[in-house]
Amino acid sequence: MFLLNNMYYISVKMKNNIFKFIICLYYLSSVLLLIIYLFPGSIIGYLLYGDLGRQPNLINNPIGLSINHFFYFFYLTFLGLIYNLRERKFINSFLFLFILSFFLELLHFFIPNRAFELNDLLANNAGVVSVLFLFKLKKKFI
Repeated sequence: MFLLNNMYYISVKMKNNIFKFIICLYYLSSVLLLIIYLFPGSIIGYLLYGDLGRQPNLINNPIGLSINHFFYFFYLTFLGLIYNLRERKFINSFLFLFILSFFLELLHFFIPNRAFELNDLLANNAGVVSVLFLFKLKKKFI
């Protein structure tokens, strides 16, 4: 009996540690997103090419959208979904990230060396909506 109780305790403890790690990763990724979006110029372009004005294309872009934006917002929304799943407030995470993507892209009108791009906005929101779609699909079939 003692062994079973210890195994259960270890299992619960591991789940809590993984959950805490996901929460930290979500917040860290959100802060990184804000830094990248609000910095006057391209931090990644500066690190890769030594030029703040050059936007890198980290992944080949076969569909014409800003695929880097899509993947980052997909990743961030997925972390937000896991983070808010326990509290059953996952729709708040979707709404927050959807509105945040609009707000951050609109700020590019005012930040030097940055420009508003409709493709970026569409890719951001496509990343958010695709996680919502996959979540609804999973919920329907499982």
